[in-house]
Amino acid sequence: MTLVYITCKDKKEAEKISLHLLKRKLIACANIFPVTSIYRWKFKIVNEDENILIVKTNNKKFNRVANEVKRIHSYDIPCILKLGATANKEYETWANKELK
Repeated sequence: MTLVYITCKDKKEAEKISLHLLKRKLIACANIFPVTSIYRWKFKIVNEDENILIVKTNNKKFNRVANEVKRIHSYDIPCILKLGATANKEYETWANKELK
């Protein structure tokens, strides 16, 4: 199982990306969390609210997920992190069925 961690400007964008990926069967599930992010951008330190989108997919679909996110994301350089994960058998079976 592969988790993809994506930062979004707001909840609306995270929901839009989630639905886009779900409709294309590139992900089985998405979770959205509000966060405060602090980072350096264009020589300034930025402190702002964002939403974290964590989507569940498989390794084979990661590149397609990343490409779709880049295509529709509002950021010039979206954060798209691939995280390997081990799931319980029942959950992984369900997720794989959703990805077919």
